[in-house]
Amino acid sequence: MRESKSGDRDTAICDSIRREADRLRDEIRYHNYRYYMLADPVISDVEYDRLMERLKQLEERYPQLRRPDSPTQRVGAGPQEQFDPVEHSPPMFSLQAVYSEEDVRHFDERCRRELGASQLNYVAEPKYDGLAVEVVYEDGRYVQASTRGDGQVGEDVSANVRTIRSVPLVLNPHDGVEVPPRLVVRGEVYMNKEDFERLNQRRLDEGEAPFANPRNAAAGSLRQLDSEVTAGRPLRVVLYDVAESVGISPQTQWEVLNEWLVGWRLRSPDEPARRCSDISDALQYHRELLEGRDELRFEIDGLVLKVDRFDYQEELGFRTRDPRWAIAYKFPARRATTQVRDIQVQVGRTGKLTPVAILEPVSIGGVTVSRASLHNQSEVEKKDIRVGDHVLVERAGDVIPYVVKSLPERRNGQERSFVMPDTCPVCDSGVISSDDNKNTRCTSMSCPAQLRERIKHYASRRGMDIEGLGDRVAEQLVELKLVQDLSDIYSLDADDWMKLDKIAEKSAQNLIEAVQRSRRRPLRRFLHALGIPLVGEHTAGLLAEEFGGLDELMQAGQEELVSISGIGPEVADSLRAFFGSADNREVLWSLCENGVEPLSPEEDRDEAESRLEGLTFVFTGRMEKWTRREASELVRELGGRVTSSVSDRTDYLVAGPAAGQKLQQARERDVTVLDEEKFARLVGPGS
Repeated sequence: MRESKSGDRDTAICDSIRREADRLRDEIRYHNYRYYMLADPVISDVEYDRLMERLKQLEERYPQLRRPDSPTQRVGAGPQEQFDPVEHSPPMFSLQAVYSEEDVRHFDERCRRELGASQLNYVAEPKYDGLAVEVVYEDGRYVQASTRGDGQVGEDVSANVRTIRSVPLVLNPHDGVEVPPRLVVRGEVYMNKEDFERLNQRRLDEGEAPFANPRNAAAGSLRQLDSEVTAGRPLRVVLYDVAESVGISPQTQWEVLNEWLVGWRLRSPDEPARRCSDISDALQYHRELLEGRDELRFEIDGLVLKVDRFDYQEELGFRTRDPRWAIAYKFPARRATTQVRDIQVQVGRTGKLTPVAILEPVSIGGVTVSRASLHNQSEVEKKDIRVGDHVLVERAGDVIPYVVKSLPERRNGQERSFVMPDTCPVCDSGVISSDDNKNTRCTSMSCPAQLRERIKHYASRRGMDIEGLGDRVAEQLVELKLVQDLSDIYSLDADDWMKLDKIAEKSAQNLIEAVQRSRRRPLRRFLHALGIPLVGEHTAGLLAEEFGGLDELMQAGQEELVSISGIGPEVADSLRAFFGSADNREVLWSLCENGVEPLSPEEDRDEAESRLEGLTFVFTGRMEKWTRREASELVRELGGRVTSSVSDRTDYLVAGPAAGQKLQQARERDVTVLDEEKFARLVGPGS
């Protein structure tokens, strides 16, 4: 349904604020994915905290913008598909980060005011730069370990944590400490500096790329699918929290650290936590750690301050994503001054153009830095960064360098301004920039810099669902020049497919059949699969419903597009640029000539709406083709219902490997049990 373009100034302001909130959510979700899932962040902790703080401000000022799925309501990112999910109860919260003594004193003042206390004891713990984990013991025996994930659900890494020597498999308490029947403890997996250096040297000797820092090394090691690889990495664990201890009720955090955890032999006694009599004492400890951080055997990036008494913690409570009784007082980022030799443009896998500063190499925190992302044209202009400038470079969070600011007082007149090119430096196609110059993208679907990723996205489950066409196959198709644009996928015969490694006659035939099935997918999925900048699944669905066919959408003008509720000027510009590209139109025509006929929304509904009407499903265990969320959404799209528990009303239990108690419950109630293959047959082709 279309809305009028007219509106008063307040409406325009609301639309602008709504767009900013949507953009912030998208950015934060992406950075959560990079940090929690890939262990490969692309912005500093400081920048991330600024994004989160701005989104919090908007949602607090405009409560109608707040959503249940907003990053402010979550801790990190969900579990990856290759690891079984583990639910955390209670949730594993993150900590609010602060960067100044003033903020710390405000925290102390608020806590004392709300508790009616004139003075508070704090426990100050070094903030280990690693990966948060939860470890579970039952009857004194190690049974499970998991990552934090999104705070509610993490990843089961039990086999990998089992290989870490500092994690006892059986608790042998001393000093009369009892072992509860169930014990859930939390802490951090990390790597000592010396161990990290030795690991990196070994990788270099073996011709492998070194890890960027100990945190990335720890995160990457813990997420190995082969636990033997993890066993060969020098990982350690520090535990600092008891989330559950049946029958045992410690009164303070200091008691947990120095009596219970030590009594269970779960904490090394030489880790420098300190009990502070007041906030001034805690601030002094922060200064001491900051001054001596380079002498520590492990990397830390700040100090965690916790109100010591648990009854006080309970009274102070929690915000949505962090406790109100603790903060992380982060260290200042490490900085250095150097010179910009050049500014080059790199093209990412999504077609985004990013300016990169080529720096005079400089050592920052023991790491030689020679490149730094400038993010976008807007950032370059705002900071007035020129080729030849002396600049201040920061490794905030000890992760990735970025240019803080230029130093214009050191200019000699030879510096050159930078302007983003109007054509792609890889394929020479036109580029499109957002109005704020924060996003510049190549418009060509066939740009070599992004072709492999476009193929993978096009063939993905949420795209055209070409089973068997994954990362390795897509990479070889591009390397062998068998596919130079998306339409070439539909021209490949068995001989072409068998040129790829490990593709025999049977596999080739399976791929041909999968490609054939993909010719008739819903228009909404086809539009999403094309990878049009700023057009995700939701927007693709809006466009499909509005226009009903590809031809109608391709002919739509700017005014017609922006009149659609949910389509703003930038999305409209992106659509016009995409469909206005002669190269892209040629690819689309070729797709149609090769038999790709997207289903209209009416055809899509007719085919799907009643397939699972009235049926109730429950999922358990691990799935290969779908994530649980994807499978649940699919059932709902086909008219079915998904519940979390087995009951007499359950029609089907879909059980994968590592199925739990729900499988036994289903058998007791004579509920039909499906494996993933049978479920796929039930939901039908194209799902």
